[in-house]
Amino acid sequence: MRKLDEQREILYVIRTLDVLMSSGVGLEAALHTIGTGGYGIISEDFSSMMDRLRKGSSRGLAQELKAMLKKSETEGYRRLLNTMYSNVTQNTDIVETLRKQGVRMENDRTEAVKKYIEELGAVPETLLSIGMIGPIILAIVGLVPQLLGDGAEAIVGSIDQGMINSVVKGGLVFTLLGMMMIGLKAHTKDPGL
Repeated sequence: MRKLDEQREILYVIRTLDVLMSSGVGLEAALHTIGTGGYGIISEDFSSMMDRLRKGSSRGLAQELKAMLKKSETEGYRRLLNTMYSNVTQNTDIVETLRKQGVRMENDRTEAVKKYIEELGAVPETLLSIGMIGPIILAIVGLVPQLLGDGAEAIVGSIDQGMINSVVKGGLVFTLLGMMMIGLKAHTKDPGL
């Protein structure tokens, strides 16, 4: 759950930090703003880090960022924390680095969405085919004894109407299950953006 939350919110955090720091807000104030909420688990992390810094129960911002690096589960969040750590320890240009990270993450998300759309391309046609053709074929199978009359026994042998009804009902259940499995497959491939 943490990984999904980090993936979902990291681009928005990077963009917010970029805007705040480009307008002259310092790193700690920007972290405090992110920590006030709206960015899921990342807000919780930043809020607890700023609380520890405010209370004096930590060894400084650099050590807090280093500790959060170990706790992060996604590459984008680790990259952001590493960028902030480098800025604190080596005074690097954080704004330009944040912009580059934001562009890279946007491109990654765009690729993930394109891949998802390509994978789902055939799903509507498949569902429509199974949902429409399956019941029609099963209805025809159910009507075979009435359509052929006595000739059906000559072709297939003795046909019991109860058996035909069971086959039709079983086929309809199988069709429904097939449609549910295809829908589940489409749902589980969701990139979570």
